[in-house]
Amino acid sequence: MTKISKLSNEIIRALEAYTEEVSEELEKAKEDVAKETVRELRKTSPKLTGDYARGWRTKKVGSAQVIYNATDYQLTHLLEHGHAKRGGGRVPGIPHIQPAEQKAIKEYTKRVEQVIRG
Repeated sequence: MTKISKLSNEIIRALEAYTEEVSEELEKAKEDVAKETVRELRKTSPKLTGDYARGWRTKKVGSAQVIYNATDYQLTHLLEHGHAKRGGGRVPGIPHIQPAEQKAIKEYTKRVEQVIRG
């Protein structure tokens, strides 16, 4: 009986170490993808809007990485989707957030699969 209990204890220790290692690597992947997405948004954001393109930041909220515009958060929806002009008509949107988001999702998914496979 003692050999079986030792074996089960070793299996539990190995699984705990694996779980901790995977968690750390997933957290690093989250941070890296968020930073890459901020760089992407800074490159692809409209430049004629003052500090908007330079305003992209990332921060950790709970276990999530949140990407936001610190300088001109009010413009994100207007620039992405377009808006009405004062005298009538519409200004077309400049999609820059959705492509960066899709790229981040693909990259994070790829990294998660790599971490899990080892």
